[in-house]
Amino acid sequence: MGRGDGSGRVVSPEGADDTGTGILHVDMDAFFAAVAVLDDPSLKGKPVIIGGLEGRGVVSSATYEARRYGVRSAMPVGQALRLCPTAIVVPPTFDRYVELSKHVMRIFHEFTPIVEPLSIDEAFLDVRGARRLWGSPGRIAVDLRRRVLDETGLTCSIGVAATKHVAKMASTLSKPDGLLIVRGADTAAFLAEQPVRALWGIGPKAGEALESRGIRSVADILDTPRPVLDRVLGAAMGDRIWHLARGLDARHVDTARVEKSVGHEETFHHDIDDPAVLRSEFRRLADRVGARLRENAWEASTIAIKVRFADFTTISRSQTLAEPTSVGQRIGDAALELFGAVDRPLPVRLVGVRGEKLRPVAMDMATLWDDDEEWRRVEGALDDAAARFGRGTVTRATLLGRARGGGTLPSNPKAPPLE
Repeated sequence: MGRGDGSGRVVSPEGADDTGTGILHVDMDAFFAAVAVLDDPSLKGKPVIIGGLEGRGVVSSATYEARRYGVRSAMPVGQALRLCPTAIVVPPTFDRYVELSKHVMRIFHEFTPIVEPLSIDEAFLDVRGARRLWGSPGRIAVDLRRRVLDETGLTCSIGVAATKHVAKMASTLSKPDGLLIVRGADTAAFLAEQPVRALWGIGPKAGEALESRGIRSVADILDTPRPVLDRVLGAAMGDRIWHLARGLDARHVDTARVEKSVGHEETFHHDIDDPAVLRSEFRRLADRVGARLRENAWEASTIAIKVRFADFTTISRSQTLAEPTSVGQRIGDAALELFGAVDRPLPVRLVGVRGEKLRPVAMDMATLWDDDEEWRRVEGALDDAAARFGRGTVTRATLLGRARGGGTLPSNPKAPPLE
């Protein structure tokens, strides 16, 4: 959800010097919430929360009006409503997000073919080769923001810099609806005044570890001996942060986006302690994961589950399969095996299933037998029915009945492929 409520926003003046830049980080502003306002203009200027209904869901996004009350992503909707009682809760509409994401990504590709989507609502662009056609990186950023607004009605924030890391930091500082350009020669000065938690990859635990030793800003990192960073963060993270603090980021914009995982989660309207019901929900999620894998011609080598109890304690378990799969039945078997080994001291609030360590489907791999052949035919027929009549028109008998949650959502929604 970006950097909170938009206070402290920093933007560049018109015509700012963009010498030495060439990388853009474009981030849509409160994307899910902005889509809700776009589709229902009566919500404009009001605190809006995107999440499951009946207070049992989790906040996926919120307008800046709601964020000013302390509403944040991944927060239970009930807690968010206690912070902001006047907020309007709108259920997520993922198909609509995908539709607008495709439109936005098409606009990006009209400016440069070198686009690296990070998620459904953000991407890196390398525009160094587009100068002759579109102008300097700063000019491109201005025109791109205008195009996105004119064609979709949505705003975005853009950071322009010499590296991916600094461009991402700049876009965060410029939110919402802003543009911040960090001239190449100003990179070191820009970084030095940022807090350590602004560095890409510094999470809450690493931030606390650094701050407890008086390392609160990037300038402090620059003054810290390398062995101290390694002791605090570990050698790998210490090396990464040492380089990023100095503006050294060799990563290029990678157009070959590789999915790391495919997952779905469900937050229930009411805590559930019936093992049969929970097993049924794991089957539902496993089928959704399998369908998404097949849709994108991927197979998962590892299956993971997530379980959140009534007291919000959350656990994860995973297992590596003997053979990668995209068969929902096989994914469900693995998920249920993992779930069966979990101690359940309390009723369950949320469950999730995720396929990890993905690889392209091995179309030419011939085998003497296929233990999943029958299930592949069944699930192929389900895929055909979903394509013709919509998902859910044909499903397992055990999954029929009243919905128990706010609808499954991808646990880490990626940008949809361009058609």
